[in-house]
Amino acid sequence: MSAPLKKEETARLVAEYRRYLTLSRSLAKNTVEAYLSDLDKLLAFLLLEGVSPLEASRQKLEEFLAGLHDIGIGARSQCRIISGTKSFYRFLLLSGRIADDPTELIPVPRLGRHLPEVLTVEEIDRMAAAIDRSAPFGQRNRAMLETLYGCGLRVTELCTLRLSDYFPQEQYVRVEGKGRKQRLVPISPAAMREIGLYLPERLEQGAKPGEEDFLFLSRRGAHLSRIMVFRLIKEWAALAGIAKTVSPHTLRHSFATHLLEGGANLRAIQMMLGHESIDTTEIYAHLDREQLRAEIIEHHPRNIRHPFGR
Repeated sequence: MSAPLKKEETARLVAEYRRYLTLSRSLAKNTVEAYLSDLDKLLAFLLLEGVSPLEASRQKLEEFLAGLHDIGIGARSQCRIISGTKSFYRFLLLSGRIADDPTELIPVPRLGRHLPEVLTVEEIDRMAAAIDRSAPFGQRNRAMLETLYGCGLRVTELCTLRLSDYFPQEQYVRVEGKGRKQRLVPISPAAMREIGLYLPERLEQGAKPGEEDFLFLSRRGAHLSRIMVFRLIKEWAALAGIAKTVSPHTLRHSFATHLLEGGANLRAIQMMLGHESIDTTEIYAHLDREQLRAEIIEHHPRNIRHPFGR
């Protein structure tokens, strides 16, 4: 077994892996950073063990992965780190640095599906009503909320939405999702109305150089950050008196659930959400079945106790 890589060799390897994730796999910046952060944990472990990542055995990697629980890393994060470790060794294999992939037979544990928090239409209406149009950026905020919920966007997709991606005549927006894949999503009349009211204000505000094409601008004239949108969503939910844990993703979940309840098929929802696999979208069918089961238990005559007993 060879000695650990020198510091400069490790830095070169990590830089090449970053390029592989960005260019070959077309992963989003946040995903790339998460993979590299997890890789740091693996490289630190191997350095302490005196093992080069190019020579690490399956047994050594399993030791690393088994120790994640001991240092307090949760099950979902463990799964992500396992996937990231497999990705790194696929890169080493493809680049010819190793002859065999030691992670090939390491399984990724399946997690139980988490049913997301969902808002009712009435709760979303309350959030919209809680936004004061007359306040600075109030109209922008109404347009953001309607676009986020009406199109089922991810928060990053909302932040990077451009004027040139908005087609009011066709009633579509062009969205760049994960892996830089583009999709066309119908935009609701409510969202179009709110955007139409916002655009004159946006024109009057002006944009910083290089930010002119972004649809939603901050008070500094730049496109919005994810953190700012998270903060605004929580603020609107609190003003509306909603006790649930609400985030931008809650609105995306609510969009999909309301579509399914309204009769849309899973394939259509998959396309609008930009899910690569229908398996990801099927969580909403599961959610709908759970709600159906609860309704049956509550209302079916066989499940309602007769007031006078049997």
